[in-house]
Amino acid sequence: MMDPNFKRSVILLTEYAESGAIGFVLNHPGEYLLGDILPDTSYSEMPVYVGGPVGENTLHFIHCVPEKIDGGIEVAPGIFWGGDFEIIKELVSSYRLNEKEVKFFTGYSGWTPSQLDDELKENSWIVTDKFNNDTLFANNEQNLWKQVVIGLGQRYAHIANFPENPELN
Repeated sequence: MMDPNFKRSVILLTEYAESGAIGFVLNHPGEYLLGDILPDTSYSEMPVYVGGPVGENTLHFIHCVPEKIDGGIEVAPGIFWGGDFEIIKELVSSYRLNEKEVKFFTGYSGWTPSQLDDELKENSWIVTDKFNNDTLFANNEQNLWKQVVIGLGQRYAHIANFPENPELN
């Protein structure tokens, strides 16, 4: 994918339906911290990632602590999208929620009906449902893409060492 929004991106797909698909880029750090977006939040140094090019003025989150945050939708085993935002703000402000439990995003990645299916038929994406929840919440965005590709097995592992621009090789 040469589109800079998705180049070497790891995306967690949170919704896939006839009406379209929604996901979040896990490894593109944004220029803001949570305190920049929510100035009344004490734990201001939490990073905010660029979830995608759609709705860039919106704030979203995924988490792995449903026992702390009500109302999330389980999108993968142990991974939840959204939930009670007032609880999130309280937990963050009181330092009872950390970066290994929640990840924030401005914007999201969105596909219209059948758009993602068409891109999959064109082999624009490599898809897996095998991932480690700890990896999703690790602050290791520079190596996340490489780790995920290697984790796909021998068929894809060699891709992890390709230069970003093969013309410069």
